[in-house]
Amino acid sequence: MKKRKRKYEFSKVILTWVTGGVIFVTVFACIMSWKTNDMSVFQYLIPAVFTELATATGFYFNKAKAENLVKIQKNVPQDKSEGE
Repeated sequence: MKKRKRKYEFSKVILTWVTGGVIFVTVFACIMSWKTNDMSVFQYLIPAVFTELATATGFYFNKAKAENLVKIQKNVPQDKSEGE
């Protein structure tokens, strides 16, 4: 019996890559500011990267919320006496 590889949703792949990029840029900026004794990299680079992470996270949570609402509506029985 073959095990199927689990296919990840595209939104999870995007969120994972953006998170990895943020971690990489943050570590790289810390190392370079330590080596060059220049803190100016944190003024522009770090806020830009974390803004991208916040946007990706917000869209991911909004998508998950919409999917969960659809799942909940499918599982809740409809009461016919509501409209009367």
